[in-house]
Amino acid sequence: MTDKQKLIDALNEDLAGELQAIIQYLTYSAKVTGPWRPQLVTFMQTEIQDELLHAQFLADKICALGGNPVTTPRPVPNADTARDMLKAILEAEREAGKAYTERAKEAEAYGDKGLMVQLEDMVRDETGHAEETAKLLKNWE
Repeated sequence: MTDKQKLIDALNEDLAGELQAIIQYLTYSAKVTGPWRPQLVTFMQTEIQDELLHAQFLADKICALGGNPVTTPRPVPNADTARDMLKAILEAEREAGKAYTERAKEAEAYGDKGLMVQLEDMVRDETGHAEETAKLLKNWE
């Protein structure tokens, strides 16, 4: 397998994660209940747009590299309480940040500086999402 194909495959894994995040935020925002529902719905629905932009970038880049974007998301963890939803979101955001950190290194090794910079921006986004989610979970009873 070529370095380019390895990069395409890895970007497709990331795309599957972004598709998962879009569905996760969408379904969790519909399902969430409790006293903080309005704030959590706003938080979750706002995140959908960021994840959608990430997914679009990844799909475009995969095509630019000569690949085909995946259309199947990673499975969305089932969660029935707001706390469980936030815990699942936190885990997914942290995983995405780690994946994009690794992918940025791979993009640099491949010689695609533009991809590397964009992935580093996405690390910043995912880190921010994770930090905000961790704040929401802090002191949760």
